[in-house]
Amino acid sequence: STSELACTYASLILGDEGIPVTADKITAILDAAGVKVEGYWPGIFAKFLESKEIMDLVSNVGASGGGGGGGGGGGGGGDGGAAAAAPEPEPEPEEEEEEEMGFDLFD
Repeated sequence: STSELACTYASLILGDEGIPVTADKITAILDAAGVKVEGYWPGIFAKFLESKEIMDLVSNVGASGGGGGGGGGGGGGGDGGAAAAAPEPEPEPEEEEEEEMGFDLFD
């Protein structure tokens, strides 16, 4: 909803400036922007962000690697643990390519 989005932006502004996120400060930003929200929204956001740093939440978006899809797969045999291990990436042979071309673009 518009109220949630407005409170989110106000919270991000406060967090970006290093100011503690409180209901009063969210309300002050919303008033300055001329945005009207239901009175309970700033309190909900402030209560949630009491124990969390908003900038930590922003920097960790998608970092957990789970939580979404889940449930799929699972019927493929008894060696499911081996399939979950990611293969190690092969090193890129950049130096060999330079030698083969006979010149280096950065020299």
